[in-house]
Amino acid sequence: MPSNGSSSTSDARPALAKGRRPTSTRVARPDPSNRRPTIVFLHGTRLTGAEWAVQVAALSDEFDCLTPDLPGHGDAADVPFSVDVATERIGALIEQDANDGRTILVGLSLGGYVAMAVAGRWPERVAGLAIAGATAEPVGPRAILFRGLAAIFTIVPEGALDTVNRWFFSWRYAPEIAEPILAAGFFFHGGAVAVRSLIGERFKPRLAAYPGPCLILNGEYDLVFRPTERAFADVAASPRRVLIRGATHLSNLDQPTAFTAAIRRFARSLGPTSRPR
Repeated sequence: MPSNGSSSTSDARPALAKGRRPTSTRVARPDPSNRRPTIVFLHGTRLTGAEWAVQVAALSDEFDCLTPDLPGHGDAADVPFSVDVATERIGALIEQDANDGRTILVGLSLGGYVAMAVAGRWPERVAGLAIAGATAEPVGPRAILFRGLAAIFTIVPEGALDTVNRWFFSWRYAPEIAEPILAAGFFFHGGAVAVRSLIGERFKPRLAAYPGPCLILNGEYDLVFRPTERAFADVAASPRRVLIRGATHLSNLDQPTAFTAAIRRFARSLGPTSRPR
């Protein structure tokens, strides 16, 4: 993923032993005296942290934004994805790079599942949790959809997948959204491994283990994840739900203004996040 700020260096801490440290992409690395809340954005399958370019540009006036690449994607393409490895890497990133070791954690799709795992494991590092397009357990009949996506990423030639995705993002989105995504590239092999890693995992217990405030967002036309969002809201300690009108699964790209505004409202509602809990 192209970096528009400082990149973290290697770290030998045990939590990161299975791969190099995630890249922390900031608009600008803050002065040590800067106590702005940190937001960590976690991207969806086959994409990179570049998915969040519009949100980072809009929110960096008030927040310190990090957009790491998940294992199997972008700068971490050589790190095999598993839920545990992704959780460890993001947990360590928060501890080391977020102001006061705490963050507002935002994840979409694959990133939403990882975000729930991080929040459930280290709730003291997460001041607030926002998940989008991740409110469906990848088990039982729903696992068929996950297996199907992984099969597409595996069976269809990568060149064809790349061509179709580049056409789609160029056609569907404005240049300020599409160009960072296209420049960072697509990671279909890593995406296939990541999707398969989710199958059979349950994330509602991870969400239930997080005692803090949670924002659940879904696109109006996300017919896979929106119908079961209530089941996730029911187990969350302090849930809020936002429907992104006119959006599909990629709600932060389909309706970036509405999505960004929802994240800003949520983050502001948390108040100061620098105090340890």
